[in-house]
Amino acid sequence: MTTNFPEFAIELEGLSKTYAGQGKQPDHMALDDVSLSIPRGSFFGLLGPNGAGKSTLINILSGLVIRSAGVARVWGYDIEDDMREARRAIGVVPQELNMDPFFTPFELLDLHAGLYGVAKRDRRTDEILDAVGLGDKRNAYSRSLSGGMRRRLLVGKAMVHSPPILVLDEPTAGVDVELRHQLWEYVKQLNSQGTTVLLTTHYLEEAEELCDQIAIIDHGKVVANERTTDLLQWLDTKEITVVFDCDVTRIPDVLRQFNVEQKNSRELRFSYPPSKTNSGDVLAAISEAGLGIIDVSTQEAELEDIFMSLTGTKRNDDELS
Repeated sequence: MTTNFPEFAIELEGLSKTYAGQGKQPDHMALDDVSLSIPRGSFFGLLGPNGAGKSTLINILSGLVIRSAGVARVWGYDIEDDMREARRAIGVVPQELNMDPFFTPFELLDLHAGLYGVAKRDRRTDEILDAVGLGDKRNAYSRSLSGGMRRRLLVGKAMVHSPPILVLDEPTAGVDVELRHQLWEYVKQLNSQGTTVLLTTHYLEEAEELCDQIAIIDHGKVVANERTTDLLQWLDTKEITVVFDCDVTRIPDVLRQFNVEQKNSRELRFSYPPSKTNSGDVLAAISEAGLGIIDVSTQEAELEDIFMSLTGTKRNDDELS
C-alpha cells in the first residue's frame, strides 16, 4: 500500500467497454465515456436500471473484464498497469453466492486470506466472523447456512485482506430485515473507520439512507453524480396534506394560489416547489381561511422520483436488480 493515501479511492476517466456482437448481433457498448471520482472514505452509491452498465463497471474494477478505452485507477493504481496492487486494494462482494459448500466459514475465510498472502499471525478470521454475526457458525459447513448468512459470509470473505475499498454489489438481496440491519451496522462501522464503500442496490431507500454521494448510470452513461442531499433537491417538489376539523365544501379562494387537490371532504393536499414556497405560507393561508387543523403530513421528493425522472424506469425489484 502507498503511504500517501490518494484523494480518490476510485478514479474513472473516459472509461468505455464494448462487447463484440455474437453471430449477427451488433456490438454492444456497455459503458460509454464514464468519468467518476469516488472520494476516499466515502459511502458511494451507484444506481441504475438492469443493463445500465453497473456490473460491467464493477467487473472492470475487480479485473474480471478488460476495458475498451479510458483510465481506471483503484487506490491510485492503474487496474492493468499495476494489477496486483489494485486488486489488493479492493474487496468485492458479488451478487452471486459463490462459495465452496464443503468448506466451513472459518476454512473459507482463512484460505482466502492465505491466497492474498496474509500471514497466519495477521489473519483476523474469527474477528471477521464475529463481526458479520457468524461466530457461532465457525465450524458449520457453508452449505448448511441460510441465504442471508451466506451473503454475510461473502462480506467477510471480501474483508480478509483488510482492503481500503469495499464494493457491495446488491449485498442485501434475499436478506431478512434483522440480518440486513446487522450487516449495515458492520459496514457503517467499517466506513467510519476509513473504508471506502461502493454500493449498488435495488433498495433505493437503502441508498438514500446510507450513501453520502450517489451516481446514476443509464445506458452506459452517467446521468447524475451528486451528494445525496443535493440530488434529492433536483425535482424541487413537496407535498403537504392537511386534515381539517370540519368538512370543506368549497376550497377557499386564499388557498387557490397553491396547487391544491381535495382528497376527501376533510382533507386537502397542497403541492409546491420548496425553493419558492414554504410550509408556513400554506399554514398561514389556511389560518386566514378560518379552517381548523387536526393533522398535517408532508412528503418531499424521494430518490425513487429522481431515479424515475432520469432513467424513465419505474422502480421494481426485477428492473433494478
